[in-house]
Amino acid sequence: MSINAGLFDHFESLTFDDVLVVPGWSDVLPAEVDTTSSLGPLTLRVPLMSAAMDTVTEAPLAISLAREGGIGVLHRNLSVEEQAANVDRVKRAQSGMITAPISLSPTATLADAEELMAAHKISGVPICESSGRLVGILTNRDVRFCDESDMASLVTEFMTSEPLVTAPVGTTLEEAVAVLHKHRIEKLPLVDDDGLLRGLITVKDINKRVEKPNATLDEKGRLCVGAAVGVTDVAERAEALAAAGVDVLVIDTAHGHTSGVLEAVRTIKKGWPELPVIGGNVVTREGVDALADAGADMIKVGVGAGSICTTRIVAGAGMPQVSAIFECAQAAKEHRVEGGGALPIIADGGVVTSGDIVKAFVAGADAVMLGNALAGCDEAPGELELVDGAMWKTYRGMGSAGAMRGRAADRYGSAQKQGKHVAEGVEARVRYAGPLHELVNQLVGGLRSGMGYAGAGELDDLRYRTRLTRITGAGLRESHPHDVDVLRD
Repeated sequence: MSINAGLFDHFESLTFDDVLVVPGWSDVLPAEVDTTSSLGPLTLRVPLMSAAMDTVTEAPLAISLAREGGIGVLHRNLSVEEQAANVDRVKRAQSGMITAPISLSPTATLADAEELMAAHKISGVPICESSGRLVGILTNRDVRFCDESDMASLVTEFMTSEPLVTAPVGTTLEEAVAVLHKHRIEKLPLVDDDGLLRGLITVKDINKRVEKPNATLDEKGRLCVGAAVGVTDVAERAEALAAAGVDVLVIDTAHGHTSGVLEAVRTIKKGWPELPVIGGNVVTREGVDALADAGADMIKVGVGAGSICTTRIVAGAGMPQVSAIFECAQAAKEHRVEGGGALPIIADGGVVTSGDIVKAFVAGADAVMLGNALAGCDEAPGELELVDGAMWKTYRGMGSAGAMRGRAADRYGSAQKQGKHVAEGVEARVRYAGPLHELVNQLVGGLRSGMGYAGAGELDDLRYRTRLTRITGAGLRESHPHDVDVLRD
């Protein structure tokens, strides 16, 4: 039986402000704790996921979060092609080895090369014949002193072809570093015995791995990324996203304990059995059981908990988040995954502070999904506004009227005649939060502090050995600054 079972055996349900972590004996310092979490085939050094919301997660935020050790989930209020392009952009942002390098033919002009490099934000491009045989490489160094009069010239007039430094397929990163250093170059093409281009290793990617050692990477050294699919377009999106290299699919619905969601999970697992699927959202034991039986690899928990969600007001449905996490985590223990662990639980919604993240893990979560907390970052796609001398970014619920005019209207299952919808979210704004990496440092720092107070050296210690206590309204007021005039927040 869980150490916190007695707290949740009553009729009342609890949320984050109803409980506190009870400090315990500790022999670990916050700087020494391990925040690594295993989500089936995914391993996150930082157990944070970004919400699939159109004012939160597109390629820039997904790239930054993966570099910090978390993972972003791309929203689906885009066409299939646009969403797949976002996946491709994340996968190309960092690589151990670029397995499908962008190239140009010898008949391309310098203008073509400039346009291609600007579009993909790259500093060089291999030049290959139609057969794929590498004949040269064009880099910024080759075109540094070119002007408008050169734009119509062929790339062969400027590319480096002799001597062209290459390496054979199978070259390791360590071997590549030695070659790059020896020849003072920044890009190393990999070719097979026939001279065909098979890959590319760059100094830029190697430096990124050194700078961000906790990055969430796939087996090819590329950043990991998730993407949302709906119940009405699941096969079409799944096919395009899988082809683009997505690492996990998320069934994006407000109510996951439905026949449509279960069928969507089965569709993905039948067509793409190796692709992990996150099912949800649910808040009950029965919901977890149903999704697990359908084949979901992870379960997303939360109905109506988000700061911009009005489901509990409009529909009168939901469950306070801490009770929902606890109930679903207990059910997940009965469904084992490969390796023997419990089915992973992702807490989605209601997190406002880093302390809420700690409480979510004590209740049984394996990761937390953030929307509000990340929407104010530079990398989030919301618009920046100046209001009363302060900077804000737009943030809206995917059930808001504005979001439901897009392609994700089926998320709440409320489509009616003439395209009318019942909104279950609001359009709002959040304080500007600066670069994502600084915010992640703050959130993870709070998680580490909470683990230190609990004496938890790793996240499993929070889940299985840490106690929560219920507090009153007076206890909540005491938890915040009180009886002072706050000068700086």
